[in-house]
Order: sequence, then C-alpha cells, then structure tokens
Amino acid sequence: MPVWLSVAVEAPAESAEALSEALMETGALSVSIEDADAGTKAETPQFGEPGQAVAKLWARCRVIALFDSADRPALAARVARAAAGIIAAPPSFTVEEVAEQDWVRIVQSQFDPIRITDRLWIVPSWHKAPEPGAINIELDPGMAFGTGSHPTTRLCLEWLCKTVRPGASVLDFGCGSGILAIAAARLGATSVLGVDIDERAVEAARENVARNGVSSMVCVQHSGVPFETTFDLVVANILTNPLCVLAPAIAARVAPGGQVALSGVLEQQAAQVIDAWAAWIPLEIGGVQEEWVRLEGIRPLS
Repeated sequence: MPVWLSVAVEAPAESAEALSEALMETGALSVSIEDADAGTKAETPQFGEPGQAVAKLWARCRVIALFDSADRPALAARVARAAAGIIAAPPSFTVEEVAEQDWVRIVQSQFDPIRITDRLWIVPSWHKAPEPGAINIELDPGMAFGTGSHPTTRLCLEWLCKTVRPGASVLDFGCGSGILAIAAARLGATSVLGVDIDERAVEAARENVARNGVSSMVCVQHSGVPFETTFDLVVANILTNPLCVLAPAIAARVAPGGQVALSGVLEQQAAQVIDAWAAWIPLEIGGVQEEWVRLEGIRPLS
C-alpha cells in the first residue's frame, strides 16, 4: 500500500505562507497551514464576517507538507532549503507516515443521519432512513453551506417545523445547499423561493431540490427577490453583518402578519441584530444552540 510522508514545521505567522510556497517548490505534493496551538488552551479560533478585520494567520503556525515516501532521504535538505532566508534558524520538523486510504468511505463515515425533530431527518444518500415514516431529506455534504449539522441550520429547521402550514409561501434568503427551502416544501409549503449570491450554491441547491422531488414547489435563483413580492415566512441563515445591513430589504419581503427567522448570529451579537431590525420587525430570541441563536419576529399588520 502506498505511503506518503507528512512533514510538520512550526513557523511564525509572518513566515508561514512564504514557507508553504517554498516547500511546494522543493517538491511537496501539498501544503496546509494549521494553528500550532490547536487542541490546547492557547488555540485561537478564527471567525470572520464581511466588513470585519480578521487575523490572517495564527501567531504560531504549523506548516504541514506532504511528500512522496521516496523523498525521505532528502527531507532534511529540502526543509532547510525551503526555510533558508524565511526562518532565521534551520527549523526542526517532524515526519509521520500517511498510508493510502479510502478517503470517500472515511468522509462518508463522518456524516450520519441527523434528527432535527421526530418529524424531520436529514439523511445522506449512502444511509438508510432511520425513521422511514418521518420526512427524510436526502442531502450530501458539498460545497454549499447547509447539511443540518451546524447549530444555525438546525435552529432554522426547527423553526420551519413549528411554523410552516399547508399552502404557505416561504423565502429562503441565502439558501446555500437549499436545505431550508426543501424542508419548507416537504413540510407543506406550496410556493418556496431560494436565493443566493453564490452561483455554486444555486447550482447545488437546484440539484438537491430535484433529488428531493420538490422542483414543482421550489424555485432557486441567483438574484434578488422580485420587487414587491412578499412571503408568509422568511428565513435567513447568513451572518450578523449582512443581516443588519439588509434588514430593510429582507423585512420588506415578509408579508404583513408574516413571520421571519434569522440565524447565523452569535449570542453576543443578538442585541445588534435586534436593534438593526427594530424599525421594521420586533425580534426576540426564539432558540439557542451552543453559542448560536435564532431570532424570530412577526411583521406588524400596519
């Protein structure tokens, strides 16, 4: 069975990218950069949103390069050559063997069916539905956000389970994989629109809509919402900054007396979003999972 060599070198943030490029030039098959303090109290999660400055890399980085096993005798020389002029002293490094594996099977094993409620499950295509009598949405992990595993997606799915009524119209603003739009249709909505600015997400959502047999009820488009069109229910699982900036545009899509649910919001950001929406729809926290919240509101009749 083929074996590769994983070489890990620690580097300061200002040198990590240059070292990565130099390792590729010396024959590395691939290179990645990780937090050298991952798994310790010093680990530094990185979160970012449009309009927010984010640290480009961690203070202490681990550069991991993958080499062919035939390169073992030359590894020390290659690492030293790559680091020359980038890191002051010749760096120490570790080497681990990486055996060839069935990566498809390994990835699939990480995704099991997800129970949202007794009524609704998200089931990858390689699994049998645990509850055949429930609403089972077939969805595989892909490039577009939304598999049901993230707290913000689950919060929105739970909201749809309790609010969708037969014949309802629903807008999924920032639809990603289309999971919320599909769920709305399977729960009884007869007119569902999903919109996203990412063309790849739109393509993925359309494929998922077709796979789940709801193409007659769900339309997915790469554009805004038709002017003056309103919906009984609007759900937006995006990020705090765009939820604030787009508050008047999204609120205007909610029919008078209609309901809205917003997620992608951390608990400490909830007040910011509530304030941004106050002029159009009063919001309150309707659900919390881990550090994420779902904000809910009803558009006044007048």
